[in-house]
Order: sequence, then structure tokens, then C-alpha cells
Amino acid sequence: MTGDGSAPVRVVLVDDQPLVRTGFAMVVGSQPDLEVVGQAGDGEAAVALLEEVQADVVLMDVRMPRMDGLEATRRLTSRPGAPKVVVLTTFDLDEYVVSAISAGASGFLLKDSEPEELLRAVRTVHAGDAVIAARATRALLQHVGPMLAGAAPDAPPPGGPAAPSPLPADVAALATLTPREREVLELMARGASNADLMQRLVVSEATVKTHVGRVLAKTGSRDRVQAVVLAYRCGLVLPEDLLRDAGD
Repeated sequence: MTGDGSAPVRVVLVDDQPLVRTGFAMVVGSQPDLEVVGQAGDGEAAVALLEEVQADVVLMDVRMPRMDGLEATRRLTSRPGAPKVVVLTTFDLDEYVVSAISAGASGFLLKDSEPEELLRAVRTVHAGDAVIAARATRALLQHVGPMLAGAAPDAPPPGGPAAPSPLPADVAALATLTPREREVLELMARGASNADLMQRLVVSEATVKTHVGRVLAKTGSRDRVQAVVLAYRCGLVLPEDLLRDAGD
């Protein structure tokens, strides 16, 4: 139990490197509001473990033997009451991150992140608020923009990534948003956290959460990551916007 009497967030660690799991376990286990309830060395073991152990958040590596993190994420998130999955990645695995989000992952975390960022990611994903740090959101979209747009990652068109070709369902969902909700989605896609939205829109936290909730509901997005992907596909935010934001 935590100091306020609430149960700690239950975390499962999945990585094929024992030393990596040990390091994450030390960081997570040092917090009174977090608890490591299991570890697995590959996706197949993780799926089996989570049939026996209840977890709130899974930190999932991508490249593992027997079953990779993508298939494991797909299987886990298809279950009723599934835990939130945060994919652990490096920038040379960008294509896996996009696939993982499509498979149902709720966020992503860079493997070289500071311990504080790891802890913040677990807490915010569990709370259903900002899925991951704005810095990582902008960085990921800058690197995987062509893939979100449907282009081959190794063959970008001259002059940079092409504008995405939106799906009809995405366009229809975007059309249901009010002007304010569309503005909120654009800011989210640029990496704005709830605190950023409060400052930019000069509204209360409750109002921000209401706007974000409506955006997610109207676009059929499971979480903010899916909403950001939709915004990119619809051209609401373009690669040059993200690059300009990163330089600000």
C-alpha cells in the first residue's frame, strides 16, 4: 500500500536482457506507489505470465526471442481489462514503434531515458493522462513521419516526407470535432501535455481533461498516441511543423 492507502501500480517488465530487467526493477521497486509483480524474458513468457498475474502497466521490449514485443502487445491488448503497454525502443527501431502502436501499445519510452522519465511514463500511462513526455513524442514523429504517412522508411521522397494520405474514417472523425477540439488535437500532436494545454488555452485542468476526452471519444482513439497518429495522417500536423517545433 502507498502512503495514501491506495494500492501501488502493478508493473511487469519484459526484456530478454536480465541486466536491463534488473535495472528497471530497481528503479521501479524503489517507489512506494509502484510495484514490480513479474518479469519475463520474451513475449511468449510475458503472455503466459499475464494470464496468472494482474498488472496495470507492462514495460515491453521489442526485439526478443520466441515471440517479439509486437505480437505480445497485440495479444495482451486484445484481452478484456488489458494492462497498458509501454514499448521500450531506440531510434533504430522506429518502424517497430509504429507497428506497436497499431498493435495496441499505449505509449513508448526511449531505452536511454533517465530513471525519472521511466517512472513518470509508468504513472502517466496508468493515469490515462499524457501518455509520454512531449520531447519523446516530437522526436518519434520526426523520425517516423514517413511511415505514419504510408511511405517506405528507406525511400523518402525528394525534399523530405510526403504529406500523409488520410483514411476516410480519419477524415470523418476529424470532421466531428469542434474548432476548439481540433485545436486541442493539433496541440497534442505537437507534443503538448495537459499542463501545456492549460497554459496555451488559458483554461482549468478539468476543462483540458474534458476537451482531451472528447477528442479521444470522437476520433475513436484509445489514447493520446493514437490521436496523434490520426492527426498526422490527416495532415493536421506535418513533418516541417514538428521540425520547427523541435528547434524552438
